[in-house]
Parts: sequence; C-alpha cells; structure tokens
Amino acid sequence: MTRLVLLDNEAVQALASPQHPKHQRVLAHMEAVERRKRRAAAISLVVPTAVRVEAGWDRTSPQWAFLNRLRIIDNSLDAAQANTAAAIHDRAQVSVADAHVGATVQSTQDADITVITSDPADIRRVAGDRLVTVVAI
Repeated sequence: MTRLVLLDNEAVQALASPQHPKHQRVLAHMEAVERRKRRAAAISLVVPTAVRVEAGWDRTSPQWAFLNRLRIIDNSLDAAQANTAAAIHDRAQVSVADAHVGATVQSTQDADITVITSDPADIRRVAGDRLVTVVAI
C-alpha cells in the first residue's frame, strides 16, 4: 500500500526557513520519509497547490530551492476535488488551503495518509470520515 505524506501551510513555511521555530521538527519528518524511500517504500510527499499559494511557495523562485530539491509532488484541484473543497470550506469554515488538504485526503484511494500540520483539529474536521494520521508540529 502507498503512503502519502501531506504538508499544510505551516509545515511548508517551517521547512522553508531554518529560523522558523518548527523547522527542525518538520525537517526530521522529511528525513524519515527520505530514509523510507531509500528502502524502496512506496511513499510520496505531497503538497496541495492551494497550500503552496498560501505559503507563497513559487517553484521558480531561488528562495524555494531547498524545498524544490525534496521532490514534493503538487496536488492540483481538478473539478471534482474543487467541488469537494468548496463543500469542506463552507461546512468546516476553514481556509481554502485546509479545504484543499481535505479534498486531497477524501479523494485519495488505496493509500495511508499522514498530514503534517500545526492544526490537527482542522485536519480532522476536513478529513471527513477518512482515517488519517495527523502529525502535530
């Protein structure tokens, strides 16, 4: 079974700045993912594109070179996911980025999902009935 590790806005911001108080904690999770990948584990790092926008992550900007080297996959909203995210946004009263995280969780089949977040309560709300592992940073 595949494992997806999703990053929320603060996880991205923490990774981007060594001065961020949570940088070391998130970096340790990224290193654990890389160790598993080296052992041929089916694991992917994923960032919803709305999270990238909220965090200001422009993949063409040199200031984001470190994150770009981590091979984090973008998850874009398709039409169905956009509908799911809109419903989550309305129902849960969360940010667009968190709604996109929820839509990604709810639309992903046949994968164990871990979300690295600064707000576990929001992630549990947006995940709906989908069981996810929430790692609080």
